[in-house]
Amino acid sequence: MTDRQPPRRRVPGPARSARPSRPAPQRRQAPGARPAARRPRPAPAKASAPLRLGSPRPRLRMVSLGLTLVLMVFVVRLLQVQGVDASAYAAKAQLNRYVSHTIAAERGQITDRGGVALATSVDAYDITADPTMFTEKITKVPDAPDQAAALLSPIIGVDATTLTKKLRTKNTRYVRLAARQTPQVWKQIKDLRSTLNDKANAEGREASVLSGVLADPSSKRVYPNGDLAAGILGWVNADGAGGGGIEQQLNKELSGKDGKIRYAQSGGRQVPTAGSTEQPAVPGANVELTIDRDIQWAAQNAITEQVRKSAADSGSVIVMDNRTGEVLAMANAPGFDPNDLSDANPSALGNAAVQYAFEPGSTAKVMSMAAVLEENAATPTTHVTVPNRLHRGDRLFQDDVDHPTWHLTLNGVLAKSSNIGTILATGQLGKTQPEANQVLYSYLRKFGLGQQSGLDFPGETAGILAPADKWSTSQQYTIPFGQGLSLTALQAASVYATIANDGVRIEPTLVRGSTGADGKFVAAAKPKQTRVVSTKTAKTVAQMLESVVDDEEGTGTKARIPGYRVAGKTGTANRVDPATGRYKGYTSSFAGFAPADKPRVTVYCAIQNATKGSYFGGQICGPIYKKVMEFALKSLQVPPTGAKSAKLPVTFKP
Repeated sequence: MTDRQPPRRRVPGPARSARPSRPAPQRRQAPGARPAARRPRPAPAKASAPLRLGSPRPRLRMVSLGLTLVLMVFVVRLLQVQGVDASAYAAKAQLNRYVSHTIAAERGQITDRGGVALATSVDAYDITADPTMFTEKITKVPDAPDQAAALLSPIIGVDATTLTKKLRTKNTRYVRLAARQTPQVWKQIKDLRSTLNDKANAEGREASVLSGVLADPSSKRVYPNGDLAAGILGWVNADGAGGGGIEQQLNKELSGKDGKIRYAQSGGRQVPTAGSTEQPAVPGANVELTIDRDIQWAAQNAITEQVRKSAADSGSVIVMDNRTGEVLAMANAPGFDPNDLSDANPSALGNAAVQYAFEPGSTAKVMSMAAVLEENAATPTTHVTVPNRLHRGDRLFQDDVDHPTWHLTLNGVLAKSSNIGTILATGQLGKTQPEANQVLYSYLRKFGLGQQSGLDFPGETAGILAPADKWSTSQQYTIPFGQGLSLTALQAASVYATIANDGVRIEPTLVRGSTGADGKFVAAAKPKQTRVVSTKTAKTVAQMLESVVDDEEGTGTKARIPGYRVAGKTGTANRVDPATGRYKGYTSSFAGFAPADKPRVTVYCAIQNATKGSYFGGQICGPIYKKVMEFALKSLQVPPTGAKSAKLPVTFKP
């Protein structure tokens, strides 16, 4: 057999377009050979478009544009922060880092004339807080402000809702929760805070709900004698400023000048290594009053007891040194305790002795008599026939009691407090009634009526005194005996002090001087002095006032003081009710000085609307005058003169 080569496989060529395909030629097989297997012909492939890659350039442009815009925003913001608003942001950063606190100046003392403290200041604390320390992030407690407020409220006496609002304050690291708390209060808060902090640490928490409660040293006003002289002293309000009386009048001097401290802080605590700046506070001046604490105590006890006993609305007592115009006591009833105003009667706040004006009644007759004597219209022994009734203008006038026709001297008119006799006497001051009115008005003004007393006391009233040409038909006859005009207790006391001081009026004073931070005492300015009547007239009026007390026919016998010559005058006036503006009740009063022949002390007492027992001035105010005057004379060591009184006649035989 001969070897044969295998047949060569034909590979089909690529299809040709536009030409008909030819059938493949048949391959011959050798005889006896096995026919070759036929391979299937592959299906012709479909024609498709070639693949093409997208261009990246548009996408790169978009990304570049976006990045450019973002960078531009950052650049603009950076320029704004570092260029335009740089100083504002720097200041804000400093504000958040540094804390400035006010260092409260210690308020000056108020003392009596002997240096006894009437108002002073003691150590206290302002309870403060850092609101950022009450967040849930710090305390791990969702309602930390509410819990802290509930714990603090009963301790510092501030409503829990108010505290919660303060503790939630944003954008600050300092709020004041309560001012001027006692050291005991702060100690209670510190102990509670320490206990809660220990508990928080044991639970793995950094802070408790009270960790942010702090305190700044401060001071609290204290009045050691309670309600003694409260009307004079006034009080200090929650902001540390005077709210009335001397505290308000001299608030600037008493307050001093607050200091400042600035330090770096973190977490509500001072950073000791960061340094601090401090401007020390300048303490307030110590003010010395003219008041004598012991005499003030005697006056206040006496008027308080009589107001209670008489079931009266109120009462006042003034004690003055008539040689200097210094007020030794100024007491009111009812009073108040400036240490705690929560229980005070609002109507009792203030100082009624200088803020409440009333019609004085017969105590004003001393001015009418002084005018008559100074104008030489009469003498103490001039005869005055006093009928039971007197018709003048549109009214019929009468005295306090019905009586037959009295035959009195001018001295007797004052001793028996005759309204009719006073009208007749003052009618001699001019050729006509209008002329007489004008003369009397000029003297009333010189005695200080219708004008401020000179104290400059907060809320002081000048009273009411209409010009003479404005007096009504009735006023021109009622004003001479103390109705139809009004004055204060202090003004009334000043009138009698003027007579006691030989006719020279010295403006009343309450302040002797002050001692500043340098320790130097500066005396108060000398009060203004005015000659009202001559020395002769003043001494004559003083003798006439003695008859009121020591003559058995006088109305002031209850004011007698054994061993002393006493000059005084009673008063009982119809009272205008402040609530209705109508006459209701009476003003009862007594005024005088002693020793009558060498006066040293003047005392004035007034009680408003006594409703129990007698309402006559001689009966309820005479005993107060005696009690207070006796105490003052002994305290000041004023001896009796030992001289005999003039014993001027009260009546005459027709």
